[in-house]
Amino acid sequence: MTTKTVSDSNSTRIESRDQLIATFAKGEKPPERWRIGTEHEKFVYRTADHRAPSYDEPGGIRDLLLALTEFGWTPVEENGRVIALAGADGSVSLEPAGQFELSGAPLETLHQTCAETGRHLEQVKAVGDRLGLGFLGLGMWPDKTRAELPRMPKGRYKIMLDHMPRVGTMGLDMMLRTCTIQVNLDYSSEADMAKKFRVGLALQPLATALFANSPFTEGRPNGMLSYRSHIWSDTDPHRTGMLPFVFEDGFGYERYCDYALDVPMYFVYRDGRYLDAAGLSFRDFLRGELAILPGEKPRIEDWTDHLSTAFPEVRLKSFLEMRGADGGPWNRICALPALWVGLLYDQGALDAAWDLVRHWSLDERQTLRDAVPAQGLDAPIPGGGRLRDIAGEVLDIAHAGLKARARGNFAGEDETGFLDPLREVVRSGKTHAERMLDRYHGVWGGDVSRVYPEESF
Repeated sequence: MTTKTVSDSNSTRIESRDQLIATFAKGEKPPERWRIGTEHEKFVYRTADHRAPSYDEPGGIRDLLLALTEFGWTPVEENGRVIALAGADGSVSLEPAGQFELSGAPLETLHQTCAETGRHLEQVKAVGDRLGLGFLGLGMWPDKTRAELPRMPKGRYKIMLDHMPRVGTMGLDMMLRTCTIQVNLDYSSEADMAKKFRVGLALQPLATALFANSPFTEGRPNGMLSYRSHIWSDTDPHRTGMLPFVFEDGFGYERYCDYALDVPMYFVYRDGRYLDAAGLSFRDFLRGELAILPGEKPRIEDWTDHLSTAFPEVRLKSFLEMRGADGGPWNRICALPALWVGLLYDQGALDAAWDLVRHWSLDERQTLRDAVPAQGLDAPIPGGGRLRDIAGEVLDIAHAGLKARARGNFAGEDETGFLDPLREVVRSGKTHAERMLDRYHGVWGGDVSRVYPEESF
């Protein structure tokens, strides 16, 4: 989630709806300027007892952040407390219960992305070894109740945590107990954005299946392969989902702007504080009729903040965010951007991917999305068959897209090797979640604590 790193005092006032739409248009870039931004979260735990550390305790989250400054990171504070870091590799931030996130810098190649990931993980592991902390790569806490988890001192999170139970049953689980991998990608035009958005939404269930990695809740199997994905089904219907309007004729920036305007607000940031605006209307804000700031109209920074509080399967800001994957092992962090860069950054691959899914109906797409958390690659696809039946074809399309990019490393290797972990899932027919369940029922003897030595970075 977004961390506030700048003052809002100089942000441009919004005088017209055109300024809102311009936020999306300003994201347009020619292909040679397209970049890859990868975000990944992991759970932090005490190696001595697997407890989730609090912010303030000795050797806790605050000390972890401060210790990382030795690698050149600059602290970012809120109300006098360090809540994030900024640096050449992007930013390090905290999710609501202390999940640790790297929001990577916009990079040109997957080789650079994987090197960035490696630097970050080596840094946190080095600090963790000193502080007695470990880092777990899963999509959901496998053994923690909500009550066992700490809360981070970020103003926006308090507002969201208070509001979530009013609009869904699992919003607190989303905030406190899940981790994800995400990739942010560029577009060249409104039409290019729309096509990438459609392909991304239609194939997001496949990404969920390939990265399924959250089969345990509070120490036991939960009946899902990606419980993290299931959680989104009852978090907040006003700001989540598959966005059927994206597939309508004429979809573009204006239609997404209208959608975002109808997403209820969470907060407004003023003078270093988050003001509770939960459930209020940004449309009222545009008219100067927001109850908590009567007579005041929003600033561009308010719109940027508001866009970060919608949580659909694919999200538009001044770039597109692919949001369907569980957190997972080191090599999966590099595999997710490989999948989407391969599919979306080469025109031939994008066209082939769209041809594969363009005939799926609204109901068929939704049925697939609803089935994937429990069934994974066995989820039924439109026209008959199972998701596994097209998984290999989709990876072939992504492979061809990466091959066409021809971005080599120092050894002359292209980017296609980053798809190998996903190829193994398709070849074996087993997701990472299913492999863990096999161990749980086998060599683990029903002991979920075995995930700590076996699934940590």
